[in-house]
Amino acid sequence: MKYTDCFLYNAIKRFGTLVPLPRFCESVQKRVAHLNSILEDQLLIKGGPHLTEHARFCLWLVFFCTVNVLRSQTPDTSATQEEDYSQYETVTFTDVSARRYCSPKIFDLSPQRFISLAWDVQAPYSSLFSLPGAYSPDAEQGNEGESATATYTGGFRFGANIPVVSRNNILWQVGANGWDTRYNFKDLTVQEGAAGLTRILDERGLLTMGLNTTVFKPLGETTFLLFQASADLSGDYTLSDFQSLRYLRYSGAAIWGRRPHDRKQWGLGISRTYRVGEMNYIPVFLFNYTAPNRRWGTEILFPARAQVRRTFNPRNLLLVGYELEGQSYRIAQLSTANQSWEIRRGELRARAEYQRQLSGFVWLSAQIGWRYDWSYNVDALGNDGREFFRGFAGKQSYTMLNQLGSALYFNIGVHLVSP
Repeated sequence: MKYTDCFLYNAIKRFGTLVPLPRFCESVQKRVAHLNSILEDQLLIKGGPHLTEHARFCLWLVFFCTVNVLRSQTPDTSATQEEDYSQYETVTFTDVSARRYCSPKIFDLSPQRFISLAWDVQAPYSSLFSLPGAYSPDAEQGNEGESATATYTGGFRFGANIPVVSRNNILWQVGANGWDTRYNFKDLTVQEGAAGLTRILDERGLLTMGLNTTVFKPLGETTFLLFQASADLSGDYTLSDFQSLRYLRYSGAAIWGRRPHDRKQWGLGISRTYRVGEMNYIPVFLFNYTAPNRRWGTEILFPARAQVRRTFNPRNLLLVGYELEGQSYRIAQLSTANQSWEIRRGELRARAEYQRQLSGFVWLSAQIGWRYDWSYNVDALGNDGREFFRGFAGKQSYTMLNQLGSALYFNIGVHLVSP
């Protein structure tokens, strides 16, 4: 058999058995099978294997039919319309031109609260209020005017913090708050010339209502600016006997910070605050951190608060630390035409807080801690309510020097949190 004969014979056997041909080529397959029998009959051993002319003709015919069938199964790319690449001249890649910004959160922070309702109550403690006068800030105690035992100090606290603008390059939130504090006293002792502050607190309590706003502005992938501002109206007023808005007290903070990765966020800034009762300007330090195992972390805005966080699972966590609380409360019952008397209320709360998810975005919080009286002194301002700055070194005198005993406190609340 000639070399070409062997090639044709092997090619047809392979194409006929390995290549799946469509139905319309069944005749070709039958022809291949028939040729196999012809080849066996017409192979001549003598003088070397060779094929007859009839067999060779049939082999070539089937080979070319098979090749044409294979070509018909291959897509004809020549018929495809040529691509017009000029239409892509103005196309740009989004990931090249888009700017990336850091997030306001890190991993595993305690949930941000949109709406909160809580009840805060303190255990009994003693109170001692001085006679009105002029007392140096360095004085330890004034002349005793009133003493009593507070059997109840507490009330409801409401807070809301709603996103107004939420984009990757800016976050703006607006909120409101309202704290109602009620007092009950017993064993009251009053000296001649006393101001009668204990009776006023027992009858009217203290109320705080305010608005606040927060702006988080990322500057890039790792740096950001944080701004906070609030306006609070605090005093012994009621909704039916409302207080003039000229006695609003304003607070604010500005922080520059960095977020190097998803578990760390820190910043430095300055704030105007009433956290310890009277107006002050102090530096602030922000430090939020989550450990690599994601079980431990910190949530710190020093000196306002500092907490260590223990995350048991995504639904349960524990915070242990402290927080400073305070505000300046105007006492209308003691104010005169020429003076506005204000209690500079400030307290330090060492606490442990347990937070648990109830369902979906609804969480429960429970606090237990120790309330330490930082300040409960009284200042006499001008009747226009214009504030002054005493700071840590000022020598302006107090009108009353007051003392509250430390007490155990409890706080339980329900919160609607962010996703």
